[in-house]
Amino acid sequence: MAPAVPPVIPLRERARIEDRWLAERLETLALPLMREAKVDMWILVAREYLDDEVLRTMLDAENFTARRRTILVLSDPCPPWASARPARCTPGTPQADTLERLTVSRYGLGGLFDPAWQPEDEPDQWKRLGRIVAERAPERIAINTSAESAFADGLTLSQYQELKAALPAPYADRLVPANELAIHWLETRTPSEMALYPMIVRTAHAIMAEGLSRKAITPGKTTVADLEWWLRERIAELKLETWFHPGIAIFRQGSEGELAGDTVFLPGDMVWLDFGITYLGLNTDTQHLAYILKPGETDAPPGLKAGLAAANKVQDALTSSYATGLTGNEILLEARRKALAQGLEPTIYSHQIGFHGHAAGAAIGFWDDQAASPRGDHRLRPNTAWSIELSAHHKVPEWGGQRVQFRTEEDAFFDGKSVRYIDGRQTRMILIAP
Repeated sequence: MAPAVPPVIPLRERARIEDRWLAERLETLALPLMREAKVDMWILVAREYLDDEVLRTMLDAENFTARRRTILVLSDPCPPWASARPARCTPGTPQADTLERLTVSRYGLGGLFDPAWQPEDEPDQWKRLGRIVAERAPERIAINTSAESAFADGLTLSQYQELKAALPAPYADRLVPANELAIHWLETRTPSEMALYPMIVRTAHAIMAEGLSRKAITPGKTTVADLEWWLRERIAELKLETWFHPGIAIFRQGSEGELAGDTVFLPGDMVWLDFGITYLGLNTDTQHLAYILKPGETDAPPGLKAGLAAANKVQDALTSSYATGLTGNEILLEARRKALAQGLEPTIYSHQIGFHGHAAGAAIGFWDDQAASPRGDHRLRPNTAWSIELSAHHKVPEWGGQRVQFRTEEDAFFDGKSVRYIDGRQTRMILIAP
């Protein structure tokens, strides 16, 4: 209920960890995903101050953003599906299954990509890229353009035009949208990442517990805005980052809806906190509920505890509906069917998490739309991380039958067969002394 903040890893060690993770991803994940997508080359281009979200996840911890123009080329030396195998391809050799990784850029990238451009020999960066492509003769070249997902749409129009003009015939006609390739790269979590993700989520849970206590809240004095900025300061003290400003609201007997801003916390309030951090390049997104005890109380009213229990039941309905290959829409409809059959009032709006807070991959409902949506057409894959985000409405007898929304969110991992919470989930109301 009130875990201690784990020791925070120093910045230099974090960089080492992130670079090990990236090397593992590039060595074990990129080539299988490219072969699944049937592309034998993937070109990623970004300019300084205008990053491609996929390219940014392929840069080492000391070169974490594009500089000038950064061009990455990932090339399959021996695509098994190709109609004509490249001359350098010898099936069955280690080299045949070793992805070639090049950077056609002025600056090196931590040894993860081999330098492939010397401006002193060839001043034209695009011309050098064109020669690299021609030498490898790819049949399908993935680029990050997509009408379906912002995560796969990082190539700007001007860079696309220059790229296409730089490619000799017939390669300019072999460009294809990365789409699923980019999304699969972003959404897939590796064993090494998952080994430390529990510590990351525990850190977020511990900061939340501090915020939902007398350490940060003095009933009758502290405002919602005060707590929001207390949490921001706490994150900064720990040398961590957040990807969104904390969301905090008060649910109060006799008050319709939620109270926020300069509202002062009072005994008898239920407090909702939506909170996330960014740590080791991964994100958290969790929501917890707390109750400020009135003088003489030792527990929250039974009606509030029943509301949280109802939200837990909606969580169970959702996580039991996960299955590899189902779309987000199919999972949403099945989870709602299960919850409604129990007499619950569910609203489900879960999403993937990882390199981004609202991450690439399937969407399972939206807070303002519980119907099937094109945004929920992506199919569920194993080794993906999730924010199980939802709410249940419940009437609280102790508040005169007031209908209250109980919001909950916990980070979880889907291994292809079942869902497990990365650092547990809230099943009891956090209590704040009066």
